[in-house]
Amino acid sequence: MEPNADEREFYSSWALLIQIFLLIGTLWTSYYLHLKKIRVIHETVISIFAGMIVGLIIRLTPGSMIQDMVSFNYTYFFNVLLPPIILNSGYEMQKETFFRNFGTILLFAIVGTFMSTMVIGILVRILVLLGIDSLSLSLLDSIMFGSILSATDSVAVLTIFQTLKVDPNLYSIFFGETIMNDAVSIVFYETLKQYRDKEFHASNISDAILSFVIKFGASLSIGVLVGLLFIYMLKYSQLGEYPSLESCIIALMAYSSYLLSNGLHSTGIVSLLFCGIVLKHYAYDNMSLKTKRTTKYTFHVLAKLSENFIFIYLGLALFTKTDLEFKPFFIFFTATFICVGRYFAIFPLSFLMNVVARYRNGVDSIPREHSIILFWSVRGAVAFALSAGLKGSNANAMLTTILVVVVISVIVFGSTTNKMVEILNIQTNVDDEVHDDDSVNTVVTTKQQKHWFISFDGRYLKPFFTRQKEQQYVTPHDNWHNENDHNDHVEGFGLVIMNKSVNNIDENTEGEEDNQNKNSTDTCTKEDNQNKNNSDTCTNVEISDSKSDSDNHSSIDISSINSNND
Repeated sequence: MEPNADEREFYSSWALLIQIFLLIGTLWTSYYLHLKKIRVIHETVISIFAGMIVGLIIRLTPGSMIQDMVSFNYTYFFNVLLPPIILNSGYEMQKETFFRNFGTILLFAIVGTFMSTMVIGILVRILVLLGIDSLSLSLLDSIMFGSILSATDSVAVLTIFQTLKVDPNLYSIFFGETIMNDAVSIVFYETLKQYRDKEFHASNISDAILSFVIKFGASLSIGVLVGLLFIYMLKYSQLGEYPSLESCIIALMAYSSYLLSNGLHSTGIVSLLFCGIVLKHYAYDNMSLKTKRTTKYTFHVLAKLSENFIFIYLGLALFTKTDLEFKPFFIFFTATFICVGRYFAIFPLSFLMNVVARYRNGVDSIPREHSIILFWSVRGAVAFALSAGLKGSNANAMLTTILVVVVISVIVFGSTTNKMVEILNIQTNVDDEVHDDDSVNTVVTTKQQKHWFISFDGRYLKPFFTRQKEQQYVTPHDNWHNENDHNDHVEGFGLVIMNKSVNNIDENTEGEEDNQNKNSTDTCTKEDNQNKNNSDTCTNVEISDSKSDSDNHSSIDISSINSNND
């Protein structure tokens, strides 16, 4: 008998309450782990175990209404839970290191994912031909299965990387590869699914490659164009006078790029990722101070909630889904196959890139330790969500296998990442080059050569899409601070002005220093000509003058900073 509206509302309230209590418990446990500095257990593992325990209790209790309510909903996952994570990933991406390693990221994400897909697919097909667990899968179904299991998850590992402050290059490559890997896996899967009900021949391979390139390029273009359209509108509007409206419109515009891409049969993950990158890079300078802070922390909070909710969801699904079909040997061999596929996706490409890097620069671009950490990635909820589209007599068996493998990989690889970082002696406590403050993007320049796109962007694109510093909009709402938090406000909002003033003073002082040193040298030369015995005295005078200039330089810098703070 179908329940009426009142009953559905009653049971849905209990289902949501159970999930929220699980989320609260997970966050409190995460707080305790951070407080005690326990890094062996990650909060994603806690989320999965909590979901599994509660899911088992719900499964054993009579009635099925709540069980149906807390079951994994794929539409809810793709349209509600996943977008905040992708948007925050693009919004918080370190652009300098990302574009510097963009070629490496694309190579791992596209070629590596393709190799992993093919290796897993071929091994699964061999397993089917051997007749293990009475499976019946075609070669195309096996490759589709491989494309799903090639989708990695970065949540657990990246959280550990952020805590340990690992090498920025390793962080950016791992971050970019895992995010792009999800997008590429989805495009591979969607492309292969087009040929499922057709005869697949060798001639279709070129069509599949072309379809992949078009779909990926269209998705990227949608995200960038939606972002640039809003940025241009924001540049010439006074929306900054209403920070709450500005923050809402920014979030909705980014979300619209995701839905538009999905509606056009493209990949929303790619669109939303690049829309987030574009918004942070260009729109950030056109926002009011309150909007900058609001978007930064709101996106981060929503992503945090979504991540934990997803892993709780996975734990619940392990016991609340009623159509699961467990095949132990298939699960065991699949868990082995994903490790083999990941090996072929990482180590051969790392070797080839190191050969090229040694030829060009004499050093390896991907150290062996970094390759092992790249291999140490888990399978996440994207893989399980994609499995909903599987069809055929063995669809339930494949869905169950993917769910179990995802849970096992999160528990095994997610829990041991911190230990692997210690064993491999990965460099930690490294300060990144790029620091994104609440009000402005401040880049600490280094001697390392900038990526060509960064230079082109700074010269042409940035001035076109953003207000000049003297035109950047400051609303009366931004002057909310009082004397008690005055220093905090100056540190964030006045950073550009302070840095600019200090840099100007540095240049002027350096010029004066050079002139003084030159005069001092000329004087020394004249005195040497007059009397060589006075050279020691002249040297002492020069050193004293240099020290005095240095002291004056420091006092000028400090006084200029204090004047800016005032």
